[in-house]
Amino acid sequence: MLLLYIIAAVYIAAVNLYAFLLVKTQKRRRAERGAHIPSDDGKLIAAALLGGAAGVYAAMFALKFRTDSLLLMLTVPVIAVINFYLFFLLFRSGIPAIAF
Repeated sequence: MLLLYIIAAVYIAAVNLYAFLLVKTQKRRRAERGAHIPSDDGKLIAAALLGGAAGVYAAMFALKFRTDSLLLMLTVPVIAVINFYLFFLLFRSGIPAIAF
């Protein structure tokens, strides 16, 4: 049981780190090209849906990532709240009850 909690915690940390690095890469790419690429927003939302919404949101503020996409700025915080709630339920009720 403890192993499943460790695996879940490592997954959450890894996805959030990946999301943070994805925002950093996209900011660097925008600085090089000087143009907004709409497909990049889809990657950020996909990373947020996988559990990295907190990482995406934190990276946007930490790196001062400016985006013109209103959809991205509204959906990421909502997905972050949903992620926190689901992670809370996962750890509160026990992982084996949900996984099996």
